[in-house]
Amino acid sequence: MSSDAIRHLRSVDPTLAALIDAIGPYAPPRRAPTFAALVSAIVAQQISTRAAEAITSRLQALLGGALTPEALLAASDEDLRAAGLSRAKAIAVRQLAARAVSGDLAIEHLHQMDDEAIVAHLSRSRGIGRWTAEMFLIFALGREDVLPVGDLGLRTAIRRLYGGEIDLTPTGLMTLGERWRPYRSIATWYLWQSLRLPLER
Repeated sequence: MSSDAIRHLRSVDPTLAALIDAIGPYAPPRRAPTFAALVSAIVAQQISTRAAEAITSRLQALLGGALTPEALLAASDEDLRAAGLSRAKAIAVRQLAARAVSGDLAIEHLHQMDDEAIVAHLSRSRGIGRWTAEMFLIFALGREDVLPVGDLGLRTAIRRLYGGEIDLTPTGLMTLGERWRPYRSIATWYLWQSLRLPLER
Protein backbone atom coordinates (compact mmCIF):
# COMPACT_ATOMS: atom_id res chain seq x y z
CA MET A 1 0.00 0.00 0.00
CA SER A 2 1.33 3.41 -0.90
CA SER A 3 1.61 6.31 1.50
CA ASP A 4 -0.97 7.99 -0.73
CA ALA A 5 -3.70 6.04 1.07
CA ILE A 6 -2.67 7.27 4.50
CA ARG A 7 -2.30 10.85 3.27
CA HIS A 8 -5.75 10.71 1.71
CA LEU A 9 -7.45 9.25 4.80
CA ARG A 10 -5.76 11.81 7.05
CA SER A 11 -6.84 14.66 4.82
CA VAL A 12 -10.51 13.73 4.54
CA ASP A 13 -11.28 12.56 8.10
CA PRO A 14 -9.82 14.06 11.29
CA THR A 15 -11.22 11.19 13.38
CA LEU A 16 -9.46 8.66 11.20
CA ALA A 17 -6.27 10.77 11.22
CA ALA A 18 -6.16 10.57 15.04
CA LEU A 19 -6.81 6.85 14.87
CA ILE A 20 -3.95 6.31 12.41
CA ASP A 21 -1.65 8.13 14.84
CA ALA A 22 -2.80 5.88 17.69
CA ILE A 23 -2.60 2.58 15.77
CA GLY A 24 0.50 3.06 13.67
CA PRO A 25 1.34 1.45 10.30
CA TYR A 26 -1.26 -0.41 8.31
CA ALA A 27 -0.46 -4.09 8.84
CA PRO A 28 -3.38 -6.42 8.11
CA PRO A 29 -2.87 -10.19 8.18
CA ARG A 30 -2.64 -11.48 4.62
CA ARG A 31 -3.54 -14.86 3.20
CA ALA A 32 -2.71 -16.10 -0.25
CA PRO A 33 -5.81 -16.08 -2.54
CA THR A 34 -6.26 -19.85 -2.43
CA PHE A 35 -8.90 -22.48 -1.84
CA ALA A 36 -7.53 -22.88 1.69
CA ALA A 37 -8.15 -19.19 2.38
CA LEU A 38 -11.78 -19.59 1.39
CA VAL A 39 -12.15 -22.62 3.66
CA SER A 40 -10.59 -20.63 6.51
CA ALA A 41 -13.05 -17.81 5.86
CA ILE A 42 -16.00 -20.20 6.19
CA VAL A 43 -14.53 -21.70 9.37
CA ALA A 44 -14.17 -18.21 10.87
CA GLN A 45 -17.80 -17.22 10.47
CA GLN A 46 -19.49 -16.20 13.75
CA ILE A 47 -16.71 -17.48 16.03
CA SER A 48 -13.65 -15.87 17.60
CA THR A 49 -10.37 -15.63 15.74
CA ARG A 50 -8.72 -17.94 18.27
CA ALA A 51 -11.42 -20.60 17.89
CA ALA A 52 -11.24 -20.36 14.10
CA GLU A 53 -7.46 -20.81 14.12
CA ALA A 54 -7.77 -23.86 16.38
CA ILE A 55 -10.39 -25.49 14.16
CA THR A 56 -8.40 -24.72 11.00
CA SER A 57 -5.27 -26.26 12.56
CA ARG A 58 -7.19 -29.43 13.51
CA LEU A 59 -8.68 -29.59 10.03
CA GLN A 60 -5.24 -29.26 8.42
CA ALA A 61 -3.88 -32.02 10.66
CA LEU A 62 -6.82 -34.24 9.76
CA LEU A 63 -6.22 -33.71 6.04
CA GLY A 64 -2.48 -34.35 6.20
CA GLY A 65 -1.41 -30.73 6.39
CA ALA A 66 -3.14 -29.22 3.36
CA LEU A 67 -6.66 -27.88 2.90
CA THR A 68 -7.15 -29.18 -0.64
CA PRO A 69 -10.48 -29.85 -2.34
CA GLU A 70 -9.60 -33.50 -2.88
CA ALA A 71 -8.68 -34.05 0.76
CA LEU A 72 -11.87 -32.41 1.99
CA LEU A 73 -14.04 -34.53 -0.28
CA ALA A 74 -12.26 -37.67 0.92
CA ALA A 75 -12.78 -36.88 4.62
CA SER A 76 -15.83 -38.29 6.37
CA ASP A 77 -18.54 -36.17 7.94
CA GLU A 78 -17.49 -37.57 11.31
CA ASP A 79 -13.91 -36.41 10.77
CA LEU A 80 -15.00 -32.91 9.81
CA ARG A 81 -17.25 -32.66 12.85
CA ALA A 82 -14.46 -33.98 15.08
CA ALA A 83 -12.22 -31.18 13.83
CA GLY A 84 -14.81 -28.72 15.09
CA LEU A 85 -16.88 -27.88 12.03
CA SER A 86 -20.59 -27.48 12.52
CA ARG A 87 -22.85 -29.52 10.26
CA ALA A 88 -23.61 -26.41 8.19
CA LYS A 89 -19.93 -25.51 7.78
CA ALA A 90 -19.01 -29.10 6.90
CA ILE A 91 -21.62 -29.04 4.14
CA ALA A 92 -20.38 -25.64 2.98
CA VAL A 93 -16.71 -26.63 2.68
CA ARG A 94 -17.67 -29.84 0.87
CA GLN A 95 -19.72 -27.90 -1.66
CA LEU A 96 -16.85 -25.46 -2.12
CA ALA A 97 -14.49 -28.40 -2.68
CA ALA A 98 -16.84 -29.92 -5.24
CA ARG A 99 -16.96 -26.61 -7.14
CA ALA A 100 -13.16 -26.46 -7.11
CA VAL A 101 -12.76 -30.02 -8.39
CA SER A 102 -15.34 -29.50 -11.15
CA GLY A 103 -13.59 -26.32 -12.30
CA ASP A 104 -16.60 -24.14 -11.49
CA LEU A 105 -14.68 -22.24 -8.80
CA ALA A 106 -12.25 -20.01 -10.68
CA ILE A 107 -9.86 -19.14 -7.86
CA GLU A 108 -6.88 -18.68 -10.16
CA HIS A 109 -8.83 -16.08 -12.18
CA LEU A 110 -10.35 -14.11 -9.32
CA HIS A 111 -7.62 -11.46 -9.40
CA GLN A 112 -8.77 -10.57 -12.93
CA MET A 113 -12.36 -9.83 -11.82
CA ASP A 114 -13.78 -6.69 -10.28
CA ASP A 115 -14.99 -6.77 -6.68
CA GLU A 116 -18.70 -7.24 -7.40
CA ALA A 117 -18.03 -10.04 -9.87
CA ILE A 118 -15.95 -11.83 -7.24
CA VAL A 119 -18.67 -11.45 -4.61
CA ALA A 120 -21.22 -12.88 -7.05
CA HIS A 121 -18.93 -15.75 -8.08
CA LEU A 122 -18.03 -16.78 -4.55
CA SER A 123 -21.57 -16.35 -3.20
CA ARG A 124 -22.79 -19.12 -5.46
CA SER A 125 -21.31 -21.51 -2.89
CA ARG A 126 -23.35 -22.44 0.14
CA GLY A 127 -21.90 -20.82 3.25
CA ILE A 128 -20.29 -17.91 1.42
CA GLY A 129 -22.27 -14.71 1.60
CA ARG A 130 -21.31 -11.14 0.95
CA TRP A 131 -19.40 -10.71 4.24
CA THR A 132 -17.21 -13.77 3.66
CA ALA A 133 -16.51 -12.72 0.07
CA GLU A 134 -15.58 -9.23 1.26
CA MET A 135 -13.14 -10.65 3.83
CA PHE A 136 -11.53 -12.61 1.00
CA LEU A 137 -11.31 -9.45 -1.08
CA ILE A 138 -9.58 -7.55 1.73
CA PHE A 139 -7.28 -10.16 3.25
CA ALA A 140 -6.53 -12.53 0.36
CA LEU A 141 -6.74 -10.34 -2.72
CA GLY A 142 -5.59 -7.12 -1.05
CA ARG A 143 -8.38 -5.01 -2.53
CA GLU A 144 -8.13 -1.51 -1.05
CA ASP A 145 -11.64 -0.17 -1.57
CA VAL A 146 -14.03 -2.61 0.16
CA LEU A 147 -16.46 -1.38 2.81
CA PRO A 148 -18.16 -4.34 4.56
CA VAL A 149 -21.26 -2.53 5.79
CA GLY A 150 -22.70 -5.73 7.25
CA ASP A 151 -19.76 -6.19 9.63
CA LEU A 152 -20.68 -5.81 13.31
CA GLY A 153 -17.18 -4.75 14.33
CA LEU A 154 -17.17 -1.95 11.77
CA ARG A 155 -20.55 -0.66 12.94
CA THR A 156 -19.45 -0.85 16.59
CA ALA A 157 -16.25 1.08 15.87
CA ILE A 158 -18.10 3.80 13.96
CA ARG A 159 -20.66 4.17 16.74
CA ARG A 160 -17.87 4.54 19.32
CA LEU A 161 -15.79 7.02 17.33
CA TYR A 162 -18.33 9.11 15.47
CA GLY A 163 -21.22 9.14 17.93
CA GLY A 164 -24.93 9.05 17.39
CA GLU A 165 -25.02 11.40 14.43
CA ILE A 166 -23.93 8.61 12.06
CA ASP A 167 -26.64 6.51 10.43
CA LEU A 168 -25.53 2.89 10.98
CA THR A 169 -27.72 1.44 8.26
CA PRO A 170 -25.89 0.10 5.19
CA THR A 171 -26.92 3.23 3.29
CA GLY A 172 -25.64 5.47 6.07
CA LEU A 173 -22.34 3.64 6.27
CA MET A 174 -21.88 3.84 2.53
CA THR A 175 -22.49 7.59 2.73
CA LEU A 176 -19.87 7.95 5.48
CA GLY A 177 -17.45 5.77 3.55
CA GLU A 178 -17.60 7.91 0.41
CA ARG A 179 -15.00 10.24 1.94
CA TRP A 180 -12.55 7.33 2.26
CA ARG A 181 -12.66 6.21 -1.39
CA PRO A 182 -10.60 4.65 -2.92
CA TYR A 183 -9.15 3.28 0.33
CA ARG A 184 -12.20 2.06 2.24
CA SER A 185 -10.58 -1.29 3.13
CA ILE A 186 -7.74 0.56 4.84
CA ALA A 187 -10.16 2.81 6.72
CA THR A 188 -12.07 -0.31 7.77
CA TRP A 189 -8.93 -1.99 9.10
CA TYR A 190 -8.10 1.03 11.23
CA LEU A 191 -11.65 1.12 12.54
CA TRP A 192 -11.44 -2.56 13.48
CA GLN A 193 -8.18 -1.89 15.31
CA SER A 194 -9.83 0.91 17.27
CA LEU A 195 -11.88 -1.69 19.14
CA ARG A 196 -8.68 -2.68 20.93
CA LEU A 197 -8.18 0.84 22.27
CA PRO A 198 -9.75 2.08 25.53
CA LEU A 199 -12.60 4.53 25.18
CA GLU A 200 -11.73 8.07 26.21
CA ARG A 201 -13.70 9.25 29.22
